[in-house]
Amino acid sequence: MLRYIFKLIRAMHSDTDPRQISLGFSLGMIFGLTPFSSPHNLIVLLAILLFRVNISASVLSWGVFSLLAFLLDPVFHQIGIFILTGKGILAGLWTFFYNMPLIPYTRFNNTIVMGSLIFSILAFYPVYWCGKLLVVKYREIFMERFNRWKIIRLIKASSLYKWYSRYSAMKG
Repeated sequence: MLRYIFKLIRAMHSDTDPRQISLGFSLGMIFGLTPFSSPHNLIVLLAILLFRVNISASVLSWGVFSLLAFLLDPVFHQIGIFILTGKGILAGLWTFFYNMPLIPYTRFNNTIVMGSLIFSILAFYPVYWCGKLLVVKYREIFMERFNRWKIIRLIKASSLYKWYSRYSAMKG
């Protein structure tokens, strides 16, 4: 986990597009808030691996939101109850889905699975835009202050740091 923190810090200080980091946070949020064994998490995992997403941000976001999910389970349960049993508007749709061959294996009829999925889908864009804003502000404010510290300037001027920079550039 510590490795992913260092990789995220490196990405925050690099020229990595803020959208890639923010998308990593958002997809990790979906992965963390929904139950791990849900089949839709395979789609989220494929999106993380196929698109230009910062994997470190996804892993860290998954860890943070997994811890938060335990606190939000009662909220997810209430959302799931409302969606699955709400006034019969969607009752025909849920019956149709339940009678299909593979859809019941998605566990859509579990209130926590449904509630956490709906919650994470609704929170996706706010987390994306807030994450993008935080990355941009971090780079504008903190990174400049960080680079002005004397210790950082001394480290960057050392031959060991220059050697490590060349090694990192060759490694990729």
